[in-house]
Amino acid sequence: MRNTKAITISLLPDLFNKAKKFAQEEHRTMSELFREALRSYIEERTWQRLSNYGSMMAKKQGFTEEDINVIVEKSRHEQS
Repeated sequence: MRNTKAITISLLPDLFNKAKKFAQEEHRTMSELFREALRSYIEERTWQRLSNYGSMMAKKQGFTEEDINVIVEKSRHEQS
């Protein structure tokens, strides 16, 4: 049983050629290249969303960015 799903995407020729070149240089298949790109994109967006949420909640509580930095540094010092 196959544990992957096949999809079809459309790329402009220039982007396709750049992706193909990267895949060849890294000795990867195009599928591997796009899987890694998608994983990186999802991870980056997840961290952006968490950061935005944290900023929003800190602002609601009246904390400044400097307040957060002090709290983080104090916590790191206590853990070490």
